[in-house]
Amino acid sequence: PAAAMRWQRRPVPATSAWLHEEVARRMEERLEWIRIMPAHWVHWHPLAGGIEGHALLRRRYPKARCTVVENVPAWQAAAAARCTPRWWQPARWRPTLAAVQVGTPAAGSAQMVWANMALHASAEPQALIARWHDALASDGFLMFSAFGPDTLSELRAVYAEAGWGPPGCDFTDMHDWGDMLVHSWFAEPVMDMERIVLSWSDAQAMLAELRTLGVNLHPARHAGLRTPRWRERLGERLNRALADASQGGRLSLTFEVVYGHAFKPAPRVALAAQS
Repeated sequence: PAAAMRWQRRPVPATSAWLHEEVARRMEERLEWIRIMPAHWVHWHPLAGGIEGHALLRRRYPKARCTVVENVPAWQAAAAARCTPRWWQPARWRPTLAAVQVGTPAAGSAQMVWANMALHASAEPQALIARWHDALASDGFLMFSAFGPDTLSELRAVYAEAGWGPPGCDFTDMHDWGDMLVHSWFAEPVMDMERIVLSWSDAQAMLAELRTLGVNLHPARHAGLRTPRWRERLGERLNRALADASQGGRLSLTFEVVYGHAFKPAPRVALAAQS
């Protein structure tokens, strides 16, 4: 939990991670199958989840109000600046474009909660899912994505061979996410996954991009900082173990991406002998 909190309080990145933006684009395409047109929707942590994805959703639902949720004041200020058009942009003066506000959504006010690549980094995922449920109105729906357990399988093998602790936390299986949704009173959860393979020219380029995606939250990670010599050994191992001949010798890593959506049903009427 302490490491997860430090990650949430890091300086605001200049841009959202490329992989997060790509997942947001793929998840936005799935909205074609949802007939509900939200009048109010909530974007959970858009700065990390994808500013370009936020723009896609604004184009899909131009008349819907949006509440942006960020937990840290610096991130809230950045979200207010980046999630609304600048004064010189034509979209700013488009009368059909609804307002965006940064804050906490009122309970039961939203028809959609959008949370891209946020759940796996939460120290208390069940509590986070409950917050999403609370923000939704009856018959509203949740759209989310997260890393699955096969993410970084090649990197985990390198660390295990070297006798080091895990390079990342153990990501949750999509069936367990579905169980958590049901436990939080969501209905009709639908889960699926896909694997995305990324490649880099060398270990340094790979590590630089991995740093934009998250940090190692595993309790058995290295207890302290590593030395420059250890970093050199890491780069040598990665260049040797992850080179993919089919990719011209580039280093490849697999990311399992879990997608899920579920609805908030109307409250059940308590049954008695006479109802």
